[in-house]
Amino acid sequence: MDYQIARHNMVENQVRTNKVTDPLVIAAMEEVPRELFLPEAKRGVAYVDEDIAVGGGRYAMEPMVIARLMQCAEIAETDVALIIGAGYGYGAALLSRVAETVVAVESDKDMTASAEATFQSANYDNVIVVEGDLAAGYPNQAPYNVIVFDGAVTEVPAGVLEQVSEGGRLLAVVRAEGKVGIARLYERENGVIGHRDLFDANIPYLPGFEPTESFVF
Repeated sequence: MDYQIARHNMVENQVRTNKVTDPLVIAAMEEVPRELFLPEAKRGVAYVDEDIAVGGGRYAMEPMVIARLMQCAEIAETDVALIIGAGYGYGAALLSRVAETVVAVESDKDMTASAEATFQSANYDNVIVVEGDLAAGYPNQAPYNVIVFDGAVTEVPAGVLEQVSEGGRLLAVVRAEGKVGIARLYERENGVIGHRDLFDANIPYLPGFEPTESFVF
């Protein structure tokens, strides 16, 4: 399989056709080899137009969705970004082509090790991979100019919102039980966090961020 051609076709047919016009985002999508950030058995479907199950209840987010989230984040080359639920590292790799530094937090030990190894072998020297509780974000390096959740959440934890810098942006697909997910942009201005809805995005939940079961009496 010619991955370079498949990657170009993904950009032309999935990304550009879905309102992604930011040249930096498009360049990142053209450059980053998604197949390197998937388990070997999944590399043949690296450029399909859907979320890819990678084990442990985890999914590699649909390329169009991560591209639109990045565009809405308006990432600057001096920004420090945090990606939560980094998985095997594809989203972090994309962010690293635009931002100055990326912190990738992942709770799965094996995924963390795989992502770190891939970043080292491919010379992504501006990505820091850490293992930790996704709901906690990574306060050690906060605040961040940009925070992205690499999967849907029922709500954004207050502790993660606190890690957004003044003028910073947080992007998450917020999905209530039984509802279509909504990509949402949170921004901090004058110390206050506000948000607005952007577009529908029905991606799978990050483990630990699913709706909690409620009891009916």
